[in-house]
Amino acid sequence: QVQLVESGGGSVQAGGSLRLSCAASGRTFSNYVMGWFRQAPGKEREFVALVSWSGVTTTYANSVKGRFTISRDNAKNTVYLQMNSLLPEDTAVYYCAARDGWGTLPVSSYKYWGQGTQVTVSS
Repeated sequence: QVQLVESGGGSVQAGGSLRLSCAASGRTFSNYVMGWFRQAPGKEREFVALVSWSGVTTTYANSVKGRFTISRDNAKNTVYLQMNSLLPEDTAVYYCAARDGWGTLPVSSYKYWGQGTQVTVSS
């Protein structure tokens, strides 16, 4: 089992920045590919970003490319999502998730999920 706990959400004005963190405990963190997803009210859960086991390889949804950066620190068992130039449409609950192999989808391929952290961007 892996337990994931997100933090760092909050309210910010458009153009602002937030840094989300996801702390992992349980099994060896570096064994898992880590992703960030988000879900806005009334919408399906949406892929945001993915980082490889070592942190060298990353991939992003087109909607956040150039604005968000995913990274990980395996010594601290933590994955991060730096979010810059935030837009009102970035408002959602953000979740981190862990999976065994490389690949962004489907959502069901992720073994472990955090409880989510709310990000609200006002115009």
